[in-house]
Amino acid sequence: MGRHSLPDEHGTDAVAPRSRTHGRSVAIATALVLVVAGGTALAARSGLLSFGGACDGTVHLDIAASPDIAPALRDAADLARKNHLTSDGQCLDTRVQAGDSYKTADALRKGRKGTGDYEAWVPDSSLWIQRAGLGGNATPVTAMGNVASSPIGISMVPSAAKSMGWPAKKYTWAQLTGAAMEGDKLRLGTADPARSATGLLALTQLGASTKKSGSQGDTQAAAMAKALSQRTTDSDGRLTDTLARDSSGTEQGNPRRNQALILSEQSSFRYNATAGEKDGLDLFYPKDGSPQLDYPFALVDEGVKSTDERRAAIRFMTLLGEDAGLGILEKHGFRTDDEEPSDALVAGAGGRSPQPYAASDSEPPTDKELQETLGMWTITVQSARITVVVDASASMANYVPGRNQSRMEVTKASMLQALATFTPEDEIGLWEFATLLDGTRDYRKLVPTERLGDRKGGGTQRDTLSEAFSGLQPVPGGATGLYDTTLAAYEEATSSYRNGKFNALVVVTDGANQDPGSISRSSLVSRLQSLADPRHPVPLIAIAVGPDADKDEVEQIAGATGGSGHQVSDPAEIHAVILKAIVEAGAKG
Repeated sequence: MGRHSLPDEHGTDAVAPRSRTHGRSVAIATALVLVVAGGTALAARSGLLSFGGACDGTVHLDIAASPDIAPALRDAADLARKNHLTSDGQCLDTRVQAGDSYKTADALRKGRKGTGDYEAWVPDSSLWIQRAGLGGNATPVTAMGNVASSPIGISMVPSAAKSMGWPAKKYTWAQLTGAAMEGDKLRLGTADPARSATGLLALTQLGASTKKSGSQGDTQAAAMAKALSQRTTDSDGRLTDTLARDSSGTEQGNPRRNQALILSEQSSFRYNATAGEKDGLDLFYPKDGSPQLDYPFALVDEGVKSTDERRAAIRFMTLLGEDAGLGILEKHGFRTDDEEPSDALVAGAGGRSPQPYAASDSEPPTDKELQETLGMWTITVQSARITVVVDASASMANYVPGRNQSRMEVTKASMLQALATFTPEDEIGLWEFATLLDGTRDYRKLVPTERLGDRKGGGTQRDTLSEAFSGLQPVPGGATGLYDTTLAAYEEATSSYRNGKFNALVVVTDGANQDPGSISRSSLVSRLQSLADPRHPVPLIAIAVGPDADKDEVEQIAGATGGSGHQVSDPAEIHAVILKAIVEAGAKG
């Protein structure tokens, strides 16, 4: 089944150390450079961080770690104690606390008490380091380098892998995931991308794969995400529990049991180590790239740590880069050499040639791509009810700097891009506003907020909305009737609240309120606060476009509802802002 020579504690003998990549040296060198201010680099170069010998005392080191790598770090800690590994003459006493990376990141982001209980953190992905730093009161986290890696693929039970032509046949992410949408051909599970780096990186790669397949890529990615959401677990640790318990027909045919999982190579390796040859997993490495878990080693709140603690943390990290530490990591199924992966490790994970297991994803996803994927996932899983209100005042005819298009033209294109990420179950509507568009009202309701999949004459609600977005035009002489429009739209959005959906109001404007006869800003904020109901939240996502828009104004108005205000210089950014705001609103509960 493609699994041979499992390392000891997971099968047979330990993997022999091999030559290491340049990247490993770079990681350690980076760590030394980053702590020059604390004196650690000088200590390392002068030999004060000794490799063993008599102890002049003990320095205690606590490390928070992702559950998958925590056992390897504990083995390294045991090795350090056994061999009297020292830092500044003091023996290291290292304790490793296992905890889900998303939970640790959220705690650090909020600056919660208790994060000072550990000196270092090893999450499974650098994306958690980024998330941890997003809060205004975030606990400082300093990434020092990466200690291991593991590519992400799709592991299958043998019967499913055989039906897909494993290992000879190669697939893209879109092709593998698409098989799960063909009835009951392949029951595919994943961990929640909002809580799992494996799930998020795979879903982002899937989105990129579908976009390459044609103009309907966004819609196809959303549909695949919808299918995946039906077989999602809360965390990586629970995912393998969804597989068939044995190879019997009853278990294999159980529609509640998954036949395939989006897993890291290390997770597949760990599962196979105890499953046995008959019930182990076979691993597909998609031919359009396997995103990587990169296991960064980070110092936590180093400004309040003692010099001894900081140096001890760096000493432990360098241990992981030495032959003994690398051997421990490999024994637990982690890659320590991306350019030359261990054949024994790959075999233990269920890989076999000609699967492209040595090909790495050369271009990791950008922060923007990850944010857009999270936004798409949020609205896909929960389903959304959103009314979009677009400024149609005369100033929307002004040209965008650097583009041969007006604000309205770029706004429409961005809104149509956002629309493509919603599913048929989502409810989307459209208003436009200027001044005195409909009698004495500053706004006009163009499309009611209804399911995108509902039939409308010869088409669907999505078709009607696409046509309405495309038809938006600036109103000659029209001013910005922002306040009255916002109040009216929010009143309707709250009165038509749908349980079980993500309800929101999106208002896009390129200017401040210009209707002298409208409600005042203070009165608007007061009315919005009275309408907002925490039990039935409808966050207002207000987007100010261009140099004439008032960011403070939209932030104050949106904040009254528990929503968020944003300013963009280019309307093309609207799509990404909407998705980011949806994620932020979802995180608030």
